[in-house]
Amino acid sequence: MSARRDETVMSRPGEARSVRVVHEPQSADDERRVVASEVELAGSALARTRGLMFRRSVPDDYALVFRFDEQATRRLHMIFVPFDIDAVWVADGVVQQTERLSAWTGYGRAVADTVIELPAGVADDVQAGDRVWVAP
Repeated sequence: MSARRDETVMSRPGEARSVRVVHEPQSADDERRVVASEVELAGSALARTRGLMFRRSVPDDYALVFRFDEQATRRLHMIFVPFDIDAVWVADGVVQQTERLSAWTGYGRAVADTVIELPAGVADDVQAGDRVWVAP
């Protein structure tokens, strides 16, 4: 169970390269949309452990992305995170589960090779079976 090596999308605080998280619903009636345009990749063990802890908030178009080399049960906790988030567990580009995690006490888990944390409400229309990916 190894994690991918560090990838930096945020080159300096407040400066992001053009990377985004894209959502494509299963339904042919719904269109693809960008759910986050300010993307941070948690590549190091420290960044994955810290996650969103100790932050007061995140921008509306923000995503924290955790990528792993293999699928496994991935757990998230909200200890020291003072705001709700939406969590999306993705395996091979397909959403396995989405869940709203409550500030301080939330906990979620699902099988995934990528986990994406978004501001609460952003993933309201993201459902299991949809496709979600990080695009340059």
